[in-house]
Amino acid sequence: MAQTQGVLTYPEIGGQSDALAAAWKQLETQQEWISQFIGNSSFDEVIFIGSGTSYYLAQTAASTFRKWTGRSGAAYPSSEIFLFREQAVPPGKRVLLVGISRSGESTEVILALESVKDLPDWTICSITCDEESTMAKLAPYLLSPLGKEKSTVMTKSFSSMTFMLQAAMARAAGKTEQLKELQEAVELSADVVSKADETAKELISGHPELNKFIYLGMGSYYGLAQEACLKIKEMSCVWTESFGTMEFRHGPKSVVEPGTMVCLLLSETARDYEIKVAQEMKEYGAHVVIITADKGGDTGFADLVFDTGGRALSDEARAVLYMPLVQYIGYYTALREGRNPDSPRNLTQVVKI
Repeated sequence: MAQTQGVLTYPEIGGQSDALAAAWKQLETQQEWISQFIGNSSFDEVIFIGSGTSYYLAQTAASTFRKWTGRSGAAYPSSEIFLFREQAVPPGKRVLLVGISRSGESTEVILALESVKDLPDWTICSITCDEESTMAKLAPYLLSPLGKEKSTVMTKSFSSMTFMLQAAMARAAGKTEQLKELQEAVELSADVVSKADETAKELISGHPELNKFIYLGMGSYYGLAQEACLKIKEMSCVWTESFGTMEFRHGPKSVVEPGTMVCLLLSETARDYEIKVAQEMKEYGAHVVIITADKGGDTGFADLVFDTGGRALSDEARAVLYMPLVQYIGYYTALREGRNPDSPRNLTQVVKI
């Protein structure tokens, strides 16, 4: 009998390498957008907004923006801007608001952009996978050409839009080294996706006892950890949480016990500290998974080490290489639980109010 579950999600996860390459090529035609918006130093603050997955993307984008451009940037859920703007942004600043939405139809991001588009100190722009969308017509946009998806769950759209925003920042800041790093990430991506598929399948099929999933990340990987948590939660409805790596030790670690998978998205910036956290969780009985550029002798204690390559790359440039494994873990866990990754419970592809 042919498999009917996950027939949309599976090829979309597998297609993200092509989506990254297409985003890289597309960016060459959008230099004017970069100069007018992300590269425009007249803005006092650049705010990235989204809802759900797009908000987690915004967090990684803001972190990268601050690091690579040296300018002030922040991330907020879309609803914070149209409902609590005064708490989020003090008056008197020149603000660029960057809306993020795969479909360009999310009610909250559209309401946020519309709420400020006529204010004198605010400028709006966007990134999407649908050039015909409401948001694209409202705000000048970057387009991820192969990011569009049929599945409810965002996978290659997240990776391609994250990558595209990072590449736009590197171009805006004249960061030749970061642009080379991003190009290398594209070249590594196909092999990482293929390896992640097999690794996740073996992990989930080989460990049916895993019933609690925790994702840890810091810096630009904090948003990725939240997104990893959301992927498995959406697709499989299992118990899962995400935390800042060091923060997890301050109370939340009490939930760790046998049957808990702790997945660390390991940075090079804080590698030594983060490794110690993972070691501690192993001592508490967790099944420890580490995603890293390079295994190294310090990760030998872990139950699974998934290495992406590219250790010479910055943490930010390597970010999209960390996503295939966590997306496939969500996918295979859903199949294990008898759920259809294409149609998560209570969810629709576009959230409207």
